[in-house]
Amino acid sequence: MRRRTRVARPDRHGRHGRLDRSSVVRPPLPAIETRAEKFDLTVGTAVEFLRSAWPELREVRFDVGWMPPTADAEGIPRWAVLPDEKRIVLFRLPIERLARLHRPDDLHRRMMIESCVFRAAAEYLDRDPWDLGPERFRF
Repeated sequence: MRRRTRVARPDRHGRHGRLDRSSVVRPPLPAIETRAEKFDLTVGTAVEFLRSAWPELREVRFDVGWMPPTADAEGIPRWAVLPDEKRIVLFRLPIERLARLHRPDDLHRRMMIESCVFRAAAEYLDRDPWDLGPERFRF
């Protein structure tokens, strides 16, 4: 008995010998953006603004952490300021989950994240957060 060898035609058939599927099955979708990526982007844009406005912050490293190592008597910290290391760490989960937004939409989440970045930078500089970007908040 002679076996027939199958010749695959890559231009016509897919992996299992079927015809290629139409574009309806595989639409070109934009890349999925996770909450962590949105958080990082928001922190990054706020840090860029602060570094351009305040030369003292150009050498400071801004990091994003998941959770603080421990909670203190005041509660769960949203950020840690380490002036000896020239470093500010923003903790994503406490900032996102412990926020009390009166409107749970993207704009208010972004404003809340930016306010945490400004308050952490103000603590590092020992200034009032409203002094860091007065032109930004005038409408």
